Amino acid sequence: MTDRAALAITDARVASFDASRRIWPRADIVIENGRIAAIGEGIAAAWPRPIAQRIDADGLLAMPGLINAHFHSPGNLMKGLLDGLPLEIFMLYEVPPIAGDADDSRLAYVRTMLGALEMLERGITTVNDDAYHVPAVTRDGIDAIFQAYADAGMRAVVAIDQPNVIEYEKYPFLRELLPETARRAMEHAKLQTGPELLALYDHLIARWHGAEAGRLTAGVSISAPQRVTRDYFSALSEISRARDLPFNVHILETRLQRVLGAEKYGMSLVRHVAELGLLDERMLVIHAIWVDDQDMRLLAQSGCTVAHNPICNLRLGSGVMPFRDLRRAGVPIALGTDEMCTDDTTNLWFVAKTAGLLHTLSEADDRNWPNAPEILDCMFKGGARAVRAAGSLGVLATGACADIALLDLNTAAFTPLNDLERQLVYCEDGSSVRHVIVAGEIVLRDRKFTRVDADALRAEARALVAAGAGRWADLKRDAARLEPHYREMLARAHARPVDMHRRLARGDA
Repeated sequence: MTDRAALAITDARVASFDASRRIWPRADIVIENGRIAAIGEGIAAAWPRPIAQRIDADGLLAMPGLINAHFHSPGNLMKGLLDGLPLEIFMLYEVPPIAGDADDSRLAYVRTMLGALEMLERGITTVNDDAYHVPAVTRDGIDAIFQAYADAGMRAVVAIDQPNVIEYEKYPFLRELLPETARRAMEHAKLQTGPELLALYDHLIARWHGAEAGRLTAGVSISAPQRVTRDYFSALSEISRARDLPFNVHILETRLQRVLGAEKYGMSLVRHVAELGLLDERMLVIHAIWVDDQDMRLLAQSGCTVAHNPICNLRLGSGVMPFRDLRRAGVPIALGTDEMCTDDTTNLWFVAKTAGLLHTLSEADDRNWPNAPEILDCMFKGGARAVRAAGSLGVLATGACADIALLDLNTAAFTPLNDLERQLVYCEDGSSVRHVIVAGEIVLRDRKFTRVDADALRAEARALVAAGAGRWADLKRDAARLEPHYREMLARAHARPVDMHRRLARGDA
């Protein structure tokens, strides 16, 4: 379909997810130039301009495409590969601190495409990809990730998530616990300087920001404040401000990071970022589990958004984010799957259901438990805010981006249809998705991809994994040698008292 061709969706039940929460029992949606031109009953038949394609949506629900607010595509080939492990141990295997050659661009392309297809198949039309690179960022690697999203037809925000300090500087106690040979190896591992990384951002922004008629855009990322130099952190913040780009920052994901803040900065990591003057409304604070009341006030005052990844948090035993306390403080929340080696899927429906259930354990008063409309607000309104697209994404309204998922209402999830929003959160798992539209283009029709040979792509992914088995075995062996020292670090950090509980009481003891 050309940029100027119109598409009509006819006779759908339409859930707008706008401020009024309007639902049309039966309506048409007309799309022109990648945006919604009009919504209303019977409007397609009288439309004054030619309509190139139509979707008969009788019996289907039209709703905004889902927004995955936090994701790392480089983990796409690692689903099911690792046991649940504490983050600090897990990262030894996920992003080895001592690694050899960089991934080739074809591998980066295939694994990114694999995740894009899995998301589109479930009605996820936008992803915020905080892409790390092992061991170093290259232009080819950046281009491969963006090209995959371009070819898949998905809307994507992509950042470079690349630490630039020595591995042991990211943690408390680790330097003194490591044997000298391990310290030297870390000191000689490939690290890119701030200026080198900023030059790569120049390439990313010049080549890809606004590409595909605005479907592809840039984000920025420091990974976490303890993982980069202060100068690089400040420089990325300035880029974010100048171009209004989302800024990904992992903060207080684990109990150890609470201890790290006290040990390294004499304060929490939230307060540290605030005192640097870098906590602002463009920042997407990822996880925010081990935050205290002062942290939450600072987050709310800044206008930032928090990305909640409950399945990842459970998989790594990181703890339970204080959902209700953050909401009470006025902090907007978005939902993310995180990566495929911590969630093992890209299923945002599962994330929504987990968020709706998990936080019933935080308070005895059921009036404070999350409800389905609140969880959907996080997914749509919070997700759009996270990627700096409030009003354009996560809503079906005139002028909004035409990113739409069409779900079959004649499925188990909606039979009988008692309450649409509750059933979207607690019953649907993505299997009811029939068609997906991104920027006005049908990218999934009758559950078949229109742009990509999915079978061939998946076969290539399996072959690439088989061919890389030797490299993975080497990385796993190197990580296993370091693991005892990281476990000692964890034990020392967990022996330090902190002023909160974010795990079951027995687990905190």
